[in-house]
Amino acid sequence: MTEALQELGAHIELKRPDCVLSWEVAFGELTLTVTASNIAGLVEFLRNDPTCRFSSLVDITAVDYPARPKRFDVIYHFLSMYQNQRIRLRIAVREDEMVPSIVDVHPSANWFEREVFDMYGIIFKGHPDLRRILTDYGFRGYPLRKDFPTTGYTEVRYDEEQKRVVYEPVSLVQEYRQFDFMSPWEGAEYILPGDEKKEEAK
Repeated sequence: MTEALQELGAHIELKRPDCVLSWEVAFGELTLTVTASNIAGLVEFLRNDPTCRFSSLVDITAVDYPARPKRFDVIYHFLSMYQNQRIRLRIAVREDEMVPSIVDVHPSANWFEREVFDMYGIIFKGHPDLRRILTDYGFRGYPLRKDFPTTGYTEVRYDEEQKRVVYEPVSLVQEYRQFDFMSPWEGAEYILPGDEKKEEAK
């Protein structure tokens, strides 16, 4: 299987040197690092080329690397049921960079690209209807970015008096944070509730 993937990687690099920056086979999978500018043409080639025939788009996702100048990796997964092979495409993009949409080549990319936009804020140029798909209208921020706070910016609840859903800023009040200093790693001497029963049983 690895040999077949090596041959496939070499074939794609030979045919599309304008797109492929590098490729590798690791853990039984072929990953190509490619340029953003020609992604739609490369995806069309992968679908139509007789050696490839990657006709099924499995997923589009992203990975956030906040310390890098090219902050995001946009990742595409394709399946060739004809050749029984999978391939992964990886594009490194800056936070302010747009990625060409592949909806014209794979209509199923529509919701995948919307999800990546919703979760990471990556804009897909040429997408027919790029708007949030998982979060609510007016949602602030991008939840899968590593700098997004784990508590979020707002909380949602149903207000009985107003008879509607209300949005409020997150506030972590001090009384909900318990500092009992009962951690054994701090060397505290204490008796846990219920331990006195062990003494009584003796």
